[in-house]
Amino acid sequence: MFYSYKSESIKFIGRWSELNETMTSATPGSVIKIAFKGSWITLSFNTIWNSHPYPHLWLSLDGKSKFETPVNPFLRVEAEDGGEHILTVTFKSAVEMHQRWYQPLIGKISFLGYEAEGEAVLPEDNRKTIELVGDSITEGVLVEDRIWDKNEGMFNRPYQDDSTGTYAYLTAQNLNLIPLHMGYGAVGATKGGCGSVPKASEAYPYCFDGHPVTYQSPDYILINHGANDRGATAEKYVEEYCKLLDVIRKINPTSQIIALSAFCGAFPVELEATIEKYNKEHGCDIIFINSTGWVPLEPLHPLRDGHKIIAEKLTPILKEKLGL
Repeated sequence: MFYSYKSESIKFIGRWSELNETMTSATPGSVIKIAFKGSWITLSFNTIWNSHPYPHLWLSLDGKSKFETPVNPFLRVEAEDGGEHILTVTFKSAVEMHQRWYQPLIGKISFLGYEAEGEAVLPEDNRKTIELVGDSITEGVLVEDRIWDKNEGMFNRPYQDDSTGTYAYLTAQNLNLIPLHMGYGAVGATKGGCGSVPKASEAYPYCFDGHPVTYQSPDYILINHGANDRGATAEKYVEEYCKLLDVIRKINPTSQIIALSAFCGAFPVELEATIEKYNKEHGCDIIFINSTGWVPLEPLHPLRDGHKIIAEKLTPILKEKLGL
């Protein structure tokens, strides 16, 4: 039997919005969880506007080993028995230059629903949430330096990028928090980036153009912007960073915000002073964390080991400051 994306057996985690009778995301790190009955499940995706190479997914059945696949109109997964199962589908990666803000979206996944012998009930997940706001490093760009096909250039990105290999995902995992990703390549506080995504303050309220974010305010919001703002003056950077804080606080008045300085060493002193001043002027308690020196300046995009180092340094700091 076919169950549409509106079925109560499906949960969407992250930046998802209804579009053309699908549930669509253009943000790597977004997740679909499906509870079904039977020995098989077939996923159905609308791939009309996708182009080579298609975005990649991680698929994991019942929390066991995951495997990688490009999105396709149909993806079938076999289970070991005919009982109840949970399939987790994670938007792993895409080509960051593909259009993902204005329609028609190319760098996106559009879920129609699934076919199975029956629906099941997803267990409750009462963990707290952490929203991860950043750029290509938060997106997981170039966590792999291997090039699968030298003739493909940028088109190697679905293989080289991985939203689940990032400091952001790993830190959330370490703290037993549900990650809500918002990372886009080349985006900064002062500038828009790849795939036509606008600057951070303008993009923040939306999944993509005209489609507001639908999830509730996160418990925690971690911001890591600055690497793509090095071409701006410090004054412009802090001005735009404050605009981002204004937008985030207006939408999420009860969320605890953490400002993490750029790993490349951009504007840490200025950002710390700005956060101190902002807290005094607005009566809030944004936490500042200085990441200077955590990882080498090159490569700009940390590899998997670099992301693990950042997560190892960030986890105990957040555990202490957030009381986790």
